Amino acid sequence: MKKVALAYSGGLDTSAIIPWLRENMDCEVYAVVGDVGQGADELAGVEKKAINSGAKECVVVDLKKEFVDDYVMPTVMAGSVYEGRYLLGTAMARPILAKAQVEAGRKFGCTAMAHGCTGKGNDQVRFESAYAALAPEMEIIAPWRHWNLRSREDLLNYLKEKNVPTTASATKIYSRDRNLWHISHEGGAIEDPWNPPPEDCYMLTAPPEKAPDKPEDVSVSFEKGRPVALNGAKMEAWKLIEKLNGIGGPHGVGRVDLVENRLVGMKSRGIYETPGGTILVEALRGLEEMVLDRETRHFKEHLALWFAEVVYNGRWFTPYRETLWAAIEKTCEKLTGEIVVRCYKGHATTIRRKSPFELYSEKFATFGKEDVYNQKHAEGFIRLLSLPERIAAMKRGGLK
Repeated sequence: MKKVALAYSGGLDTSAIIPWLRENMDCEVYAVVGDVGQGADELAGVEKKAINSGAKECVVVDLKKEFVDDYVMPTVMAGSVYEGRYLLGTAMARPILAKAQVEAGRKFGCTAMAHGCTGKGNDQVRFESAYAALAPEMEIIAPWRHWNLRSREDLLNYLKEKNVPTTASATKIYSRDRNLWHISHEGGAIEDPWNPPPEDCYMLTAPPEKAPDKPEDVSVSFEKGRPVALNGAKMEAWKLIEKLNGIGGPHGVGRVDLVENRLVGMKSRGIYETPGGTILVEALRGLEEMVLDRETRHFKEHLALWFAEVVYNGRWFTPYRETLWAAIEKTCEKLTGEIVVRCYKGHATTIRRKSPFELYSEKFATFGKEDVYNQKHAEGFIRLLSLPERIAAMKRGGLK
């Protein structure tokens, strides 16, 4: 009998996929759950739910530390933000989930990988690109591209017909994806771009107008671009992000309402909440301002754009991504220091900076008297910098 490893979440789609696979593929289904920080509520009883749906076995793999250290932090250190707004929370999680699924599937002796991604989204590309890179011998099964179930109601009726218990209902409004870094919301009133973001969709952040009237300052310490301490207390990066979520959320930090270009060609609207990530990205940017020279910082902006597209497009396990990361890691070698970010009414703003490698010098930048910079030297510099324009103007004027 064929053995199939399913990327399982316990939600409506994957609950329906288990009995569908057994019925239509005559196979044993092994459910693989990756814990990337989606929370105890979402993971509670997930193994029992999978077994009750017909899975042969279900495993939950703790990926929180690896997720942050090896997937989130490289993206943050790159400075990557897709289309200037999206901090890539879902995109970063897909490759590690696929990797854990492949590893578990091999232990179970599986010959096929299955996922619950729809045929319209980006995640099908991300999962299947990872399968191709990590387990090219595996068959790929994407039920949404095969079955005749087309709606939430269809899925609920199918589960009822198969006597599979579910906590889902036809009245659920939003489709969500949650991990330690963020939570995304789609569907319902969000699909109409003329509608303002519905307040009932938010889960991690307070409305900025109802946030505390007193700002809160938070200190983040970095070593080589990686966060190592929060308010002076040493801790692992994944725990630091968890705590930053609790700090930024009440202040309304990290809300994004975005109409983005999906890889598959259509536009979609999503509401994102990334409170801790927004603080962390702002802090690292503040450190870069102090440490990186002009050419390196401007080159790093190009790297950030390229790396964002690689992550968004599901190209994690590629030589191109590894090459970009090697360059990014080099630019972060001296990103060591302490940054203080102020959280207030939906904003996270760097207000204090220091680093043993800082290039900023108050002595050089001051408007007061100093001996390093001779203002008379500016005349020759400007004349040489503008020489091409001067020559062009002389030519237009008929001068030789």
